Amino acid sequence: MSPQHEAPSSSGGREQPSPAGGRDRSSAAGGRGRPAQGGGRRRPSAAQNSPRAADADRGRERATDTGQGQKRTADTGRGQQRTALGQERKDRDKGTDRQGGRRREGRNGGDRDDREPSRSGRALLDREDLRADCASCFGLCCVALPFARSADFAVDKVAGQPCSNLRPDFRCGIHAQLRDKGFPGCTVFDCFGAGQKVSQMTFGGTDWRRAPETSRSMSAVFPVMRQLHELLWYVTEALDLAPARPVHKELRRALTHLDGLTRGTAESITELDMNALRGEVNTLLLRASELARARVPGRKRNHRGADLIGAKLSGADLRGASLRGALLVAADLGGADLRDADVIGADLRDADLSGADLTGALFLTQAQLNAAKGDAATRLPPALSRPAHW
Repeated sequence: MSPQHEAPSSSGGREQPSPAGGRDRSSAAGGRGRPAQGGGRRRPSAAQNSPRAADADRGRERATDTGQGQKRTADTGRGQQRTALGQERKDRDKGTDRQGGRRREGRNGGDRDDREPSRSGRALLDREDLRADCASCFGLCCVALPFARSADFAVDKVAGQPCSNLRPDFRCGIHAQLRDKGFPGCTVFDCFGAGQKVSQMTFGGTDWRRAPETSRSMSAVFPVMRQLHELLWYVTEALDLAPARPVHKELRRALTHLDGLTRGTAESITELDMNALRGEVNTLLLRASELARARVPGRKRNHRGADLIGAKLSGADLRGASLRGALLVAADLGGADLRDADVIGADLRDADLSGADLTGALFLTQAQLNAAKGDAATRLPPALSRPAHW
């Protein structure tokens, strides 16, 4: 329902969940600007960023495709917050929706009914708290994040200033017409449930309108929380990969640590070193990816960090390939086989996924799908929804 929409990026701009500060990108395909999450910084266009050298890849790996910061200063014992991770998982396994018992719809009204069963049957339940619940949020992405007038946004907005389309009830006044009104960038953003966590947990349900003194702090916490939740999404997915069992113990520790960090005070969250945290988690995710892709027979393609802008890959066999951080802006992937391909941080803006098979694609996010093009024949992983604009 709001701005800040981009595929995860790396330290070089692509291969990791976007850090708080990267939201104002220009599309190589059409000059689209993406709102900059933290400070209005503008990223160079995909065309300007390519080709990537090996050292940029290493930089991306350190700042990672995952998104975890390292200051372990979070206060994990807040009494009124949801307690142990183990209990949360039990609740989710029972189908409990802690945001009021509502079954959430897809971010853009997309369906979830066409999904296939998950790999282990746990993925959907385990990630319910990592899905945006706009009804439980104070419109934080419409306030905290800046955006620049471009093909993605009809106007300029600075960080901390509420969008003019935000209603008193924190809903978007033009949600059903965002693309028609010049705000397609809002339709591709996903906060991974960070909005409701900040609104209901970090600030205890007190909104910035009733308590204006919280506005600045809330706007600072939200981009960091979004990164933490994106990392939780990736780690949860990695734990659902049976071939990655050798790293499951370490992944569970990372999950518990990340979850604890999200329950800290506003001060402890904003002080986190997200680059260091992403680096730690990325190491685990990379190992999980390699183990999962090793089960795919034959030689796998390595397009990690590759410049594939506008590439003609229709019908390509990319099963088990590494596309981590690859620039696939406006690429033709129609009918391509992307099963078990690692696409963490891949830039899929305007990429054509019509008829492509993304079943089991590793670390694919809703934001990446929302930024791409597809059709009814595109096969998706079970945890994701078919975008309404396809």
